[in-house]
Amino acid sequence: MRMVTIPDTVPGTGPILMLNMLKFADRRLYIEEYLPAFNSVMALLGMEAKVNLLSDVLASIVADEGEAWDAILIVEYPSAEAFLTVAQSDAYRNIAEPLRLSALADLKLYMTRQFAL
Repeated sequence: MRMVTIPDTVPGTGPILMLNMLKFADRRLYIEEYLPAFNSVMALLGMEAKVNLLSDVLASIVADEGEAWDAILIVEYPSAEAFLTVAQSDAYRNIAEPLRLSALADLKLYMTRQFAL
């Protein structure tokens, strides 16, 4: 398991959106067990994260050859520090992370921040 950190180059403060690119090993395990376990961890930590989007990927339009994802998940945290607190917590590592690792064949995770248009 790799240690999650936030690069010093992450600008500003305030809410962040985590874009998860998901390749399932076991879709049912992810949806029915990992997501509830994640919610339990958030409750244990007294924190909130909002799922903004969970969506199937229908087609790769602009992607590297052979790159294919099953779903995307966008989760909003109140701050980058809040995300880090969850990701580095013993509760996450013991309760939710083993389920995530079993449920996913591959994952890409991007930290983003919405900007005004």
